Amino acid sequence: MNGRNYTIITEFILVGFSELVDLQLLLFIMFLLMYIITVLGNLSIILAYTLTTILNTPMYLFLSNFSFLEICYVTSTVPKLLSNLLAGDKTISFYSCGLQMYCFLLLAGAECYMLAVMAYDRYIAICHPLLYSTIINHKVCIQLLSGSWLIGAVNALIHTTLTFNLPFCNHKINNFFCDVPPLLKLACTDTWINETVVFIVGGGVVVGSFILTIISYTLIISSILNIHSRRNKAFSTCSSHFMVISIFYGSSIIMYFRPNTKYAMYQERVVSLMYTIIAPLLNPFIYSLRNDDVKLAIRHSLSLIIALIRTRFNT
Repeated sequence: MNGRNYTIITEFILVGFSELVDLQLLLFIMFLLMYIITVLGNLSIILAYTLTTILNTPMYLFLSNFSFLEICYVTSTVPKLLSNLLAGDKTISFYSCGLQMYCFLLLAGAECYMLAVMAYDRYIAICHPLLYSTIINHKVCIQLLSGSWLIGAVNALIHTTLTFNLPFCNHKINNFFCDVPPLLKLACTDTWINETVVFIVGGGVVVGSFILTIISYTLIISSILNIHSRRNKAFSTCSSHFMVISIFYGSSIIMYFRPNTKYAMYQERVVSLMYTIIAPLLNPFIYSLRNDDVKLAIRHSLSLIIALIRTRFNT
């Protein structure tokens, strides 16, 4: 393999933030708080949709599914990161690494098209309100959601299979989770096939969904320019959405589609943090918790839960 020695790898070492020895506890607390806030924020949206009828519309069906996806998304990487920050053993087995990569890529791919689906839903609601109930019916919602998960599953299967069929010369992954770019750098052989597949298939998932999302928001903005009474609120909503979209897609594109040049070790991990932790942390606040209907539904669901707990204690 190009004159380089390689052995059968049974486990990898996740380098993570191991060089920041004095900051391990601080980083643990910071990432733990981010994880808890992300999970609780998204869980409150799911409970609000499930326990109340206020959010019984396609828009909130998409948001509740997106919230479930986000919980799974952060859970695929953050618990292992937290464990490694406290433990001296930072290893992950070969098969666990493959499973983590598959789950992460499945959820990331599904999230890309879920964002595009929610942008399309808002476009129909704002630009074609009279046709909304006809175009976005229950059957269409299920098809759009299923399509997003299917795209994520196929994308993950392709990249995980190709990556873990490579021979590896090194077992130290320069990241805090098993991702495609850091693992390709450990290969003992030419990875042009993998890089081409990342560019074509990954480009179709990330860049393709990004273009669809941008088109929807562009049409929304052009439409609301003539609605003076709702212009400020609409622009505020769209700008906040653009901020999260830019963080998620921008960092993903930098990580997966940048030129094959050398970067400092910490740069890759900072970029990874943006699309694995920071964007999911912001999403429930930007997409849902700023919405009056969602806040009202959350208050109602909390009241129901508190009343149920009191009833159980009294009996």
